Amino acid sequence: MDQADVVIIGAGAIGVCTAHYISKSTRRIVVVERGEVCVGCSYGNAGMLVPSHCVPLAEPKAVSQGFRWMFSPESPFYIKPRLDRELISWLWRFLRAANPRQVQAAMPLIRDLSLESLRLFEDLAGSFDFGLRCNGAVYLCRTESGFESLVRESLHLSEVGIQIEILTPDEIQALQPDVRFDVVGGVRYPQDGHLDPARFVTGLASRLIDDGVDIRTQTEVLGFEFTDDARLSVVRTTKGDILASEVVLAGGAWSPSLTEYLDLHLPIQPAKGYSVTVKKPEKAPGLPLMLTEARVGVNPMADTLRFAGTLELAGLDLTINPRRVQAILDAFPRYLPDLDPEVLDLVEVWRGLRPCTPDGLPFLGRSLSHPNLTVAAGHAMIGISLAPATGRIAADVVLGESSGFDLSLMKVDRFT
Repeated sequence: MDQADVVIIGAGAIGVCTAHYISKSTRRIVVVERGEVCVGCSYGNAGMLVPSHCVPLAEPKAVSQGFRWMFSPESPFYIKPRLDRELISWLWRFLRAANPRQVQAAMPLIRDLSLESLRLFEDLAGSFDFGLRCNGAVYLCRTESGFESLVRESLHLSEVGIQIEILTPDEIQALQPDVRFDVVGGVRYPQDGHLDPARFVTGLASRLIDDGVDIRTQTEVLGFEFTDDARLSVVRTTKGDILASEVVLAGGAWSPSLTEYLDLHLPIQPAKGYSVTVKKPEKAPGLPLMLTEARVGVNPMADTLRFAGTLELAGLDLTINPRRVQAILDAFPRYLPDLDPEVLDLVEVWRGLRPCTPDGLPFLGRSLSHPNLTVAAGHAMIGISLAPATGRIAADVVLGESSGFDLSLMKVDRFT
């Protein structure tokens, strides 16, 4: 039987970052991936690094807006109507978590994880190029009500140490003189950044392979064997069994499907998101943008421009809903009138499943039920942003070292 010190399940951003930081020890690492490296949500996401997103997904405003949007297929947030016990339970927990006390407790944690990730991204950029730019992001508003709401949110963020700059239309125009904007104002978050997510994940995976990490693609986990004290002793896969001393579950939206073999409940709902990538036009924005009312992110990469958005609770469904894609295409010309989707050169329409927990915080740390199982999953829309910090913390947990972070809010068994 094959043997490893650490088996990591999942070769997305979280999985490869965890493998990277564990690989600094002498542990033998095997990464198993049901598809290919970076084939899931790590591939086509917005690629934005967002300390500005330190408010968790479960917050009071999300509830009020969500009820207005939830059954409209063109809205930024949509729930596909269906009778699903897990979805109903998740929504009930989401409503309970969306309260000011819990939001205030979560914000400093997400902030610190985001800023630590930025530091680690800059370290990694010294080894290979993945298009990292830490030059801030600008949130744009087309309506006065949207601008007033954005300013209130940004002042709230400033109370926990997030840097903000409230901008007039002229100040926005001065940032990008060759791009025409149709906005009433905006906010710049200087600490934000952006990158090419696929270049980051595949590049880091290639370096791991060069360093001797065994990454096995098209390898699906079928179950586990256990010792008498509930430790995971064997990971059973479609390509053979692996004797494991430690196991890390970093399977994104597919993580709950593995918990049927475990004494563990991970209420993660897959939230489908879309992106449209085009060849970069001559007059493209050079800064990442958020089109606030439309909830669409804009990421300028090397020779492409990516528009990403929407949150669709439709289960493990990877079909492309053309109405959701069209909502993104209809949104960006309203803010950037010189960008006509009819004449832009399409590179790719993509969709992926973001793993969302009911309280908006990831699962990160040891399982109480299985002493050698570490979980790193449930990062919703900020998985790429938090990947290095998550990977480093998961590695510290596996290696028995202190991470320097209080993991109590992210306890793996908090819903079990």
